[in-house]
Amino acid sequence: MIPSVFIGNFGETVGWSGRFWSSKNPGLLDPYLMQITCTIIAPSFMSAANFTILGYIIRRLGTQYSRLSPRWYLIIFIGLDVASLTVQAIGGAKASGAAQNDEDAGPGGRIMLYGIVTQMIALTAYVALGTEFIVRYTLNKPARAIAVQNTQGSDVTLDEKVSRPAIDRNTKLMLLGLIINTVFLFIRAIYRTIELNDGWDGSIITNQALFNWLDGMPITVCTYTFNLFHPGPLLFRQNQREQSEETKEIDA
Repeated sequence: MIPSVFIGNFGETVGWSGRFWSSKNPGLLDPYLMQITCTIIAPSFMSAANFTILGYIIRRLGTQYSRLSPRWYLIIFIGLDVASLTVQAIGGAKASGAAQNDEDAGPGGRIMLYGIVTQMIALTAYVALGTEFIVRYTLNKPARAIAVQNTQGSDVTLDEKVSRPAIDRNTKLMLLGLIINTVFLFIRAIYRTIELNDGWDGSIITNQALFNWLDGMPITVCTYTFNLFHPGPLLFRQNQREQSEETKEIDA
């Protein structure tokens, strides 16, 4: 998860470096291609981190409140993210090749648009399922049965009415960070969809202020959010402490 955020931010850095280079040398093709491909593709890695974090939270608060298990969250949403990334990369390569040969880059841009739309569909489904999970947890209304041990601790039965785990401060903070990230990634995905649909010579893609506020700003917010609400201390270290305490109790 942390490597995916690093790759996403590295891609953004390369993309914005290319954009700055292009502003100083408008006639050069390479910096233009750098900023177009990197700033479109890089946020997919941040989305992957969000999908993974929600799976950890579901595992902590109770899988019975989620329609999907944490494992299926990873399989479905990371799969969609990889598909989106692949389509965007193919489109970016096609558009770059066309631009280098003084050909129409429109078909490549259309392919990239399909990748962005795939990402937005994944984010929409993720938001819907994540919201349902939070509501069901809050109301203690399980979405499905889960395997639990009986009072003797031996036989396993299926039960929907198990006690609701308490939500601690760290998990609340991680949920807040996840919500902030998701909102701004969604804003950015909507902007990019409209931008690419408008075409390479459209009024949106040539508007620097729109790009700054609807692409640069959301990604900046997401980057700082990942640092302020870092999953390391908020989720993983606590899991390690809990596992260590359980081990001590067993040894005792």
